[in-house]
Amino acid sequence: MAEPFRNLLNPALVGAAAHHLKRVHRAFDAAGFERAATRGLDDLPMKARALQIADALQAHLPEDFDAACGVIERALAPAPAPDDERLDTLTTGEKGLAGWIVWPLGEVVARGGTAAPERALRALHALTQRHTAEWALRPVLQAHTDLTLATLQRWTTDPSVHVRRLVSEGSRPRLPWGEVLRFLIEDPSPTAPLLEALQDDRSAYVRRSVANHLNAIARAHPGRLVAWLQQHLPGASDDRRALLRHASRGRIKAGDGAVLAAWGTHRPFEGEVKWSVAPKRVQLGGTLTWNAVLRSSASVPQTLEVDVVMHHMKASGATSPKVFKGWRVTLEPGECVALSRVHPMREITTRRYHPGRHGVTLQVNGHAVADAAFDLALPPTPARPARPPT
Repeated sequence: MAEPFRNLLNPALVGAAAHHLKRVHRAFDAAGFERAATRGLDDLPMKARALQIADALQAHLPEDFDAACGVIERALAPAPAPDDERLDTLTTGEKGLAGWIVWPLGEVVARGGTAAPERALRALHALTQRHTAEWALRPVLQAHTDLTLATLQRWTTDPSVHVRRLVSEGSRPRLPWGEVLRFLIEDPSPTAPLLEALQDDRSAYVRRSVANHLNAIARAHPGRLVAWLQQHLPGASDDRRALLRHASRGRIKAGDGAVLAAWGTHRPFEGEVKWSVAPKRVQLGGTLTWNAVLRSSASVPQTLEVDVVMHHMKASGATSPKVFKGWRVTLEPGECVALSRVHPMREITTRRYHPGRHGVTLQVNGHAVADAAFDLALPPTPARPARPPT
């Protein structure tokens, strides 16, 4: 079994942090920090671990914020080469701190940054080159919007790929584990100049972040994505087209006619459809196979977005749709294509499965074209051992 993700923040890493902070600041109480940071750490989930380590850091670093930032910066490992995108090399070692310990270090900077934003931004510029400061940036952006946005605009041309990615990732309206930036959910226009400056970045790592940012905006403001596509898709390079495709994925799966029209895939399919799923009864933990055959009857080529909508059974007996990305194909007049995919019916933390009939719809260019169904069974619940007689 794979090691739990939360264990990336562990007592050994806390010990390494204590060593390097003591190395650069002799007054640092390494033993006291380790005791506070590791107390009950193994029982905590990932974010709670980061916050507990941050609490211990804040209690043992200098009270003066500028001095505390200086200690943190001096304890960092050397920054990677500006164009080095590899995350696996960003780890704490003999030369200093990097990798996941940067999360609690950034939290310390974020807490003090609302009172000293310029100093905090300098520290975050250093931290993000050793892992990411995307969570720590958000409180500073919330409290000092104009200053932070102006700084981020300058950073769009920073030599470091990690700094340029932070511009997009840290300013996303919603970010896993990050503070929700409600003012950007309501009006995402302040980040548009940042995304425009980065959408043709030389790094695919940065461009993917821009795509994710645009996709997040489109959830609340789909019209903004349509306008972006209308402005930036014509004449786009292959790299930009790939970015915009990734940014459009949510609205394409939702069957958004305006987004599909921007990509030329909004027209209903002309032709015959055969659609089936097998087996007709599957147990949770097994697999389901989707099979589709599309035969064009159009007189011109048809570009098709082919997706699958799973209608999951809920406890109430109603169903909840979930769209899975399928295929993008172009059919010549009279051409036939067979599409097949194995779909694992495995347990995931974000969904609770219920037994019963599940519908499966084939969707082409946002239009439902065929339906099928299967019955889901849950594994038997192990019997509890009988209590011994008292």
